[in-house]
Amino acid sequence: MNVIIRPETPADISAIDQVNQRAFNRENEARLVDNLRNHGAVILSLVAEMDDRIIGHILFSPVTISNADCDWQAVGLAPMAVLPEFQNRGIGSALIRAGLADLKQRGHAVVIVLGHPEYYPRFGFRPAQPLGIRWERDVPTDVFMLTELTPDALQGRRGVVRYHPAFEDV
Repeated sequence: MNVIIRPETPADISAIDQVNQRAFNRENEARLVDNLRNHGAVILSLVAEMDDRIIGHILFSPVTISNADCDWQAVGLAPMAVLPEFQNRGIGSALIRAGLADLKQRGHAVVIVLGHPEYYPRFGFRPAQPLGIRWERDVPTDVFMLTELTPDALQGRRGVVRYHPAFEDV
């Protein structure tokens, strides 16, 4: 399978909407991507392309982590989608690896994800709550995770994660 991972272009927007709608079987995630784009809240958006067809997409946006002393910035991974007929072929993994490598190269230190506890640890994600980072909403500890792209990036840092307001509709 010859899959190319590359940054999205304006010509990809319609195909990205279709990937998100079909992967999640609803419009919420496609609307989220559009809203984040419209608010300038996209750090990185990558597509997986095969034979000139967009078959996967991943988006990273800024999150704020707040505590009594300060606010600091991290990156949120969401959404990540692959067309159903191409799932379980490593395309999502390729998107995540490429995204994390790009973010690390850009100097980002921490990435947050709300996702499957059996899937994301293979990319270095681990539960965030034992590290002093929690989401503003109550979720099971094992599904709210983070990874440090820079060693010891969390040293002395704790707080509550707040996603962009566009996430409120998902």
